[in-house]
Amino acid sequence: MSRIIGIDVGGTNTNAAFVQDGNLIAIASCPTNHQDLLSTTTTVLERIASNIPHPEEQSLRLHLSTTLTTNAIMEGRGEPAAVIITHGPGVNPTDLEFPFPSFPVAGAIDHRGRETEPLNAEEVRQTLQRIRRNGIRALAVVGKFSVRNPSHELEIEELVRHEFPEFNAVTLGHRLSGRLNFPRRVVTAFLNASIFRLQAEFASMVKGISGRYGIQDPIFLLKADGGTMYLPESLVRPLETVLSGPAASIMGALALGEYSESHTAITLDIGGTTTEIAVLVKGEPLGERDGAVIANYRTLVPAFFTRSVGLGGDSQIRWSDGSLQIGPEREGPPVALGGPCLTPTDAVIVLEDVPLGDVKKARVELERVGREAGLAAEELARRIIAAFCEKAVREIGLVLKYLNNIPVYTVSEVLAPRELKPEKLIGMGGPAGYFLPKIAAAMGIDYQVLPCAEAANAIGAAVSRPTVAINLRADTALGKLVVPELDLMEDIQRAMLFDVRKARRMALEKAADFAVRTGAYQEAPEIEIGDEEVFNVVRGFYTAGKIFSLKAQVRPGINRVKIPYAWVQYGKKE
Repeated sequence: MSRIIGIDVGGTNTNAAFVQDGNLIAIASCPTNHQDLLSTTTTVLERIASNIPHPEEQSLRLHLSTTLTTNAIMEGRGEPAAVIITHGPGVNPTDLEFPFPSFPVAGAIDHRGRETEPLNAEEVRQTLQRIRRNGIRALAVVGKFSVRNPSHELEIEELVRHEFPEFNAVTLGHRLSGRLNFPRRVVTAFLNASIFRLQAEFASMVKGISGRYGIQDPIFLLKADGGTMYLPESLVRPLETVLSGPAASIMGALALGEYSESHTAITLDIGGTTTEIAVLVKGEPLGERDGAVIANYRTLVPAFFTRSVGLGGDSQIRWSDGSLQIGPEREGPPVALGGPCLTPTDAVIVLEDVPLGDVKKARVELERVGREAGLAAEELARRIIAAFCEKAVREIGLVLKYLNNIPVYTVSEVLAPRELKPEKLIGMGGPAGYFLPKIAAAMGIDYQVLPCAEAANAIGAAVSRPTVAINLRADTALGKLVVPELDLMEDIQRAMLFDVRKARRMALEKAADFAVRTGAYQEAPEIEIGDEEVFNVVRGFYTAGKIFSLKAQVRPGINRVKIPYAWVQYGKKE
């Protein structure tokens, strides 16, 4: 029996969902306390556990989507970290400028994975001592071509382990991504090192509280690409858990939505603080081509394409210089719920006579702001709603304009140049039921408000499946094979007989090994070959060998969810 609790820590509320054998059984919610995510997680766990029938009879699994690492990076709360860099042909590391401490050392690997300059162990020791004197204990090590040969990174890690144990576990660039992009890999490794201790503390707390509710290993965390990661593995690559909130909303749309696999749809997650915009093409989410961008840091973290807009049900309303302004700030809950300033939710409560909070308080505040604007309370409320929808339509238009000017791709394919024209809006979040029909009407397209819209993210987290990926590179001219994610370097036996079929077989085997180690294999054993390239190695006028470059992966996926009929509340444009 499959019994899973999904939890999504949102900007305003934290939601939980309990899914048993593909059926939604219960949902729960509580306000998010960003200063104490542990208490928030504990509270929502208590609430969902009270709705689980016979929790002691079967083990429970936990899937978490958390803002912890994203917030730490956005707010600059990561631990001070430094990066040791080794170079290679091409760009000199000393010519690169990073907004964090970086220390080039001697030692070089070329693009084929051959050592062209050995490490200077004494220089590395002196650099580590210098970093230590600066009070830094979070460390990353990145070589320009370490994905082709990680030996230098591994040597430095071994030196740190034996001679500098005061440093945290060292982040090595080749373990985070098998892709070439030296500057992005340096940034990715730095951020990963900076949030390691925070993630370790969070993982320890999650394990502590989960035992009280019969939750057993494996515990999974949602990643930016919509797959899940085994909790212990998140201590190696904590950065992959960034942007898991937007990923949870997309997975919720896939699990609950009605969409065509031949059309384009826009998903809107309308929360209290922000609205997240994403795009489905042929039933698949668009991805970030080069990797996630977090607080202007460009990384190699695989991620869905999403854009966050400072527009939500609790956005601050201001009348300034003769015009109405919505957000991007959120000062607190609506006035009707004891908040300090007028919000779109207050406007909805007054216009629709919604039984939420104190309607009189909302009306008094509308009247007060209305006097400044020379408008009656109801007219101001209507203008607030209209302005909200106009801003949403404008932001969707900007997203589409951006996407129509760049190459875009889904998980399974690169899309040929085409104009993206959405045929449908799919909405979730507490305010979606009211705002989505109006936004869709303004765009002239169909819409669906997801069932259990306020908990769709938690449902998405619950039904997401584990995913992993490895990159294999085999160079028969050198007789070498490398899988950076596994720290694997080995000789190719009988290199001249090595062909693409053997490369595929080995890539699938190594991906299966990685899936077992990361806890993914038991949930999603179907591994496939993604990218595949074969090059001839030419010396003079003769082919001296071949280079095989393959990616093997367990792709992100979801299990569809059955919703109790009484909870199904959605609408369509007539």
